[in-house]
Amino acid sequence: MPVNMIQDGDGSPRIILSEPTGSTAEVLLYGAQVVSWKNERREELLFRSNKALSKPPKSIRGGIPICFPQFSNFGSLEQHGFAMNRLWSVDNSPLPLPKANNQSAVDLILKSTEEDLKTWPHRFELRLRVSLSANKLTLIPRVRNTDSKTFSFTFALCNYLPVSDISEVRVEGLETLDYLDKLLQKGRYTEQADAITFDGEIDRVYLSTPTKIAIIDHEKKRTYVLRKEGMPDAVVWNPWDKKAKALPDLGDEDYKTMLCVDSAAVETAIILKPFEEWKGRQELSTVSSSYCSGQLDPRKVLHGFS
Repeated sequence: MPVNMIQDGDGSPRIILSEPTGSTAEVLLYGAQVVSWKNERREELLFRSNKALSKPPKSIRGGIPICFPQFSNFGSLEQHGFAMNRLWSVDNSPLPLPKANNQSAVDLILKSTEEDLKTWPHRFELRLRVSLSANKLTLIPRVRNTDSKTFSFTFALCNYLPVSDISEVRVEGLETLDYLDKLLQKGRYTEQADAITFDGEIDRVYLSTPTKIAIIDHEKKRTYVLRKEGMPDAVVWNPWDKKAKALPDLGDEDYKTMLCVDSAAVETAIILKPFEEWKGRQELSTVSSSYCSGQLDPRKVLHGFS
């Protein structure tokens, strides 16, 4: 079954995914960026700034951008690498994954070009499968070394999540972990709080994180559950007021209604020998939050206790 591809008004192609319960997702070929994920009630589950610029070569502020072969400024390349600023193609041979044969999944591929080799001299194939099911969005990134020499890279899936009020949000699952604080010269610290809450700018890379993290929005009574494999780190970012005003593609007040929690491999670069392949996996799902004295029991979300 062919993918459902449409052309935006500016001519840029996007793919529309849908599944039987009524949820949808939209994926741009530019950057392989998921820019929309709606549930069966047509509620948008990804944040996208009203000031987001859809002008290549800059990626859109929101959705799920891909950072490859470098996350942020952890290296000498441009911020977040170049994969988010390239036009991808539909991948018709995603082996060893079975071919996606319905309207709820798509496989995309980015191959190194001669232009890329000037700034990052390694031949690669970067693949992404995006699949949609009821209340769940799954991304499976893969990197294959098609070069004759070993290379290493860092990687992240940046999840822009909409929240009702950032000051009412808690992130569970990262307590007691070490993190690199990008606001303090990437110094290494240990999380002391029993949950992460927000009252100012935050830009941290949490290290050796669990495979499941919960983002709890008390006001919306909704919890995002982030499950990940192959990406041991987790980035938590909110620009707060001053940084938001300084970003041209983010509204001055947008910081109040967004939070980034990323699946990442940052502290320890992934090393691939010739013809080896790395594979990651991320699942985002939503559940209704249950309350007890105004607090969600994090064990129920993180460990599945009923």
